[in-house]
Order: sequence, then structure tokens, then C-alpha cells
Amino acid sequence: MNPLELKRDFPILEQEINGHPLVYLDSAATSQKPVSVLKALQRYYETDNANVHRGVHTLGSRATEAYEQAREKVADFIGAESPEQIVFTRGTTESINMVAYGFARHQLHAGDEIVLTVAEHHSNLVPWQQVARVTGATLTYLPMDKSGVLDLDDVRATLSSKTKLVAIQHVSNVLGTIHPVRDIARLAHEVGALVVVDGAQSVPHMPVDVKDLDCDFLAFSGHKMCGPTGVGVLYGKRTWLDAMEPTYFGGEMIDIVELQESTWKETPWKFEGGTPIIAGAIGLGVAIDYLHQVGMEAIHEHDLQLASYAMEKLSVVDGLEIYGPSLGETRAGLVTFNLKGIHPHDVSTVLDSEGIAIRAGHHCAQPLMRHLGVPSTARASFYFYNTESDIDALVASLQSAKEFFAHAIG
Repeated sequence: MNPLELKRDFPILEQEINGHPLVYLDSAATSQKPVSVLKALQRYYETDNANVHRGVHTLGSRATEAYEQAREKVADFIGAESPEQIVFTRGTTESINMVAYGFARHQLHAGDEIVLTVAEHHSNLVPWQQVARVTGATLTYLPMDKSGVLDLDDVRATLSSKTKLVAIQHVSNVLGTIHPVRDIARLAHEVGALVVVDGAQSVPHMPVDVKDLDCDFLAFSGHKMCGPTGVGVLYGKRTWLDAMEPTYFGGEMIDIVELQESTWKETPWKFEGGTPIIAGAIGLGVAIDYLHQVGMEAIHEHDLQLASYAMEKLSVVDGLEIYGPSLGETRAGLVTFNLKGIHPHDVSTVLDSEGIAIRAGHHCAQPLMRHLGVPSTARASFYFYNTESDIDALVASLQSAKEFFAHAIG
């Protein structure tokens, strides 16, 4: 894999920002899109634009075929047994909410426990708070040190016969910690609990096989894996998807509509009411084609190398504190940090003035920020189109930020 060659597939990365070549280090928030995906979206709207599962005319047939082919590509990408286990959604957030409102609200009762971590993205925390509120279930949190590492002995001790659902991120969007989801799923299933995995930060960056993980549900977003915004995926074991209720209702998700009651189509179409995310799903399918060409193993290895290089280079910056697993430990392709005495937003502003895009804030993880004892942090996140020179530019710009604020405070 040659990152410099792959970078040419992304037109947006060719521009300058504030007179500097763009260094994009915010792929954990959203990835950039290759030409093949951009062309696929344009081609759909120019030649095949029609609604799916409705008309028998040529455009409708072509659109339906492309839409369902995308479902097959997603199923193959994550190792699902059949395309019928793939539901197209607007993203990870909607996918998790569908499980919360269409499944957990009907299955959980007072006294049941939902097990989480303090590091969860709000999208994998707030929905479960709402489920607990209406069902009487309680939220229980796994012990976690400040590096975000989970001890399986602690997991085993926390789970009990009261545990009915474990909702956990595969990779922390803040700390970069890669959680042992397969082992956690095994322990959860031993006590009869189901497992919902937030795969927003893992599916784009490493090989993920749902049969190997043995998760009951997996949620992820297209826009973080070179696909369009507005499209995501909910995978579920067929038993649970069949038991899950739709969360919105209307055209095309129905089987028969009477004046007093209605029945639904089979899984997954009962969850895709109205006009679905046709162009987004097709674009996601093309993004998967692209990722297959690059190779998920190669992408994961490149992420690990960049993370290690970044940890090494950043560790020499005076006054910089890094959060998450330490140098030498495995972490995903991101580094979260703070410069002593400088607000992360100010750090990001200085970096942007030199063409470097990073994330600053609480990263939709306020409980984790409190766990770390900080209000917010800065985060640099990498993808296969990033190189060591991008990290060198980041380090140099951080030194500039230090000097700028030292002079300003001075």
C-alpha cells in the first residue's frame, strides 16, 4: 500500500488551506471520499435515478438492483451470513437507536441491567439511558482505567444474571483503545445477555467479522469508511431482527394495510420505511469495493504504524499530555492530547492556520472527559491516505502553537 498514490484518489486532499497544503487528520470524525465514490453518486443521479422496490420500469429496476447489490457487498464485508441481516440506516446513531427503541424497550424490564463503559460515544449511551428510564432497567458501568483498557476479570465480575444487554464500542473514538469484543461477547452470552457493538471506529479501519465477534448487533456509518454521509448499517442476528419492531412506519415497509391495522414486510425491509437511502447505499457499496482493493489488513497495519509513530514523535513535545494506551501498546489510528495551559480549541485554530485539520472538544464523550479529569481534548486521527510526514507537520505546528501562546501570555 502506497499512501501517496492512494491520496491522489481523493480530490479534496489536493487543496491548500490558509496557504498551506491540507493535512487532514480528522478521519475519525469523517473520512474523505475517493473519486470512484464521487463518480458513482453522480452516475446514479445522471442515469439511474428512480425509487426502489416500486416501479417495474427500467430505471426503477436498475436502481433496485444497485441498491440490493450494495446490501450484499456490506454483508460480505462484515462476514454476515446473509444480506437480509443488513439494514440501511442514516448512520451509527440511528442504528443504535433502532435497537434501543425497537428491541430493548420491548425486551427489558425493571431489575434488568444494561452494561456500558464510561468511554461510550453519546450515541451509545443516551439511547440506553432512555431505555432504562422507560423500562426500569438500570445502567451498570465496567471498571476502566484512564487508558481505557478493560480487564476481562472485571468484565466477568460485573456481568450477572441480571445483565440483559451489553452495549460497547469496538474502538474508542477518544482513546483509541481496541476492546476485546469477542471475549466480552463470550462472557455476556454465558450469562444470557445480548451484545450491541458500536463499530463506527472499527469497521472502517480493520477487518471485522460478525461471526467471529459473535455480536448480536453491530452498528456503523458509511461516511467514516470513504462512503457518503447519511448512510449507515445495522447488522443483527436474524432471530433478533425478526423479533425487533420497526421504529418508523409508512410506505414500502408494509405488507398489508387495513383500515384498523397493518402488517410488515420481512426483515430487513420492514425497517426501511419510505424512500430509502438509495444513492448513499450505492455509494457505500462502491466505497467497500475501494476498501477491498486497498485491503483491510493493510489499512489496519498502516493505522497501527502511524499511531506508534505519532506517539513517539508527540512524546517529545514539552507540556503535551497524551490520553489512552501508552507508547508500545496497541491503539487504533488516533492520538488524543492536550497542551498544558492552552485550550484545545485554540490549539486547533493555530493548527488550522497552518493547514492542519484536527478535532477539538469533548468528542461526544462527556462522561469520559470527566473520567479523565479534563473538559475537552484535541485529537488527531489517521487513515490510509495519511503519511508520517503529516504527523511531522502536526508536531511542528504544535511547537508553533506553544511558541505563539507563550509569547501571547508572556
